[in-house]
Amino acid sequence: MTSGDVTTGQPSGGGANAQQPQWSPLPNPTRRPMLRTAITIGVVGAVFLVALLVLLIILGDRLTAQTIVTAALLSVIPLLIIVPTLLWLDRYEAEPARYLVFAFLWGALVAVVGAFFLNTYGLRLLVESRWTDPFATGAVYLAPFTEETLKGLGILLIYLLRRREFDGIIDGIVYGGIIGAGFAFSENILYLGRAYDLYGDEGLTGTFIVRGIMGPFGHPLFTALTGIGIGIAVTARRPLVRVLAVLGGWFCAMLLHGLWNFSTLAGLEGFVEAYLTYQVPLFLAFIGFVVWLRRREGRLIGQYLSPYADAGWLTHGEVAMLSSLAQRRDARAWARRAGGTAAKRSMQAFQDSASDLALLRSRLVHGTAEGDASQRELVLLESITAHRRDFVGSPVT
Repeated sequence: MTSGDVTTGQPSGGGANAQQPQWSPLPNPTRRPMLRTAITIGVVGAVFLVALLVLLIILGDRLTAQTIVTAALLSVIPLLIIVPTLLWLDRYEAEPARYLVFAFLWGALVAVVGAFFLNTYGLRLLVESRWTDPFATGAVYLAPFTEETLKGLGILLIYLLRRREFDGIIDGIVYGGIIGAGFAFSENILYLGRAYDLYGDEGLTGTFIVRGIMGPFGHPLFTALTGIGIGIAVTARRPLVRVLAVLGGWFCAMLLHGLWNFSTLAGLEGFVEAYLTYQVPLFLAFIGFVVWLRRREGRLIGQYLSPYADAGWLTHGEVAMLSSLAQRRDARAWARRAGGTAAKRSMQAFQDSASDLALLRSRLVHGTAEGDASQRELVLLESITAHRRDFVGSPVT
């Protein structure tokens, strides 16, 4: 193995007097500026602020301050499981933090508030029209339609406004899951609070078991299906396939949501039966699908980086490292030992740029890349060259 190869886990040079590497000051091109424009930030901030105020009014009209705090604390617990799971899935090419925050706030504020008013108005129409069992109809048909539509709009906005941040199915699952987690957080506050006010500790405990333990991945899973549809559309060439993929994901989200709500109306015995016979198997199947997607992304990174190794931009050993999360972690650990925090940041930039390059190459091959893809490719290659020079001492020839 050659000295300085990042796949060996050893620093370049030999001996105590060897010159320490000078880690590249070139910025990581996968870390976009936190502020785009004052207008965009102002509009988004205003929308979220208005939605927050409306949500607080809705909660304040129904719950006491103490109940809201208690319910909010319990509602945080499922997030401690859901969010790390989604971030684990997104390890190869992590999404920018600001878009993840946007996704969570969209679900927790905008989608929740919008669904509250639409569901309330729709239920009122059903009651006034003397619809048979309007509450069951609202739960099984109306709520899934309004809630999955509003949550799905958040994914669609990220896709439309920041096309570069959306590479495929995994991104759709991550953004959809985060939006669903935010929606469930705010909705859980209302449900847990009402259960506590009506039935005390027993009602609070029972509701938390159903929503926080048995079904914490409910809303994230529903909305992730819409994200899968949008993720398929990202990689599809034909406009008809894109439309059908988005509509298909959205329909599956509503269908699964409606089935969940229907099972909750069947009483305790009916709910448990439905939970064990199809909800748990579906969830386990989805977990298996997610694990497969994660491994597939590693293989695709290796596949689409190999031509750059053939051309001399990388070594094939580095491509193997970049295709394995374990080897990536070992490389970052080596970099930290060799040069401290700055070295680790440089290795992280090298890995991030290579992942972005692989996914960009995938879009170029499939003919779905954005208009400035060629310029973006040069930026990423420049970053890779600058940062890898720190590890091998000179460009590959």
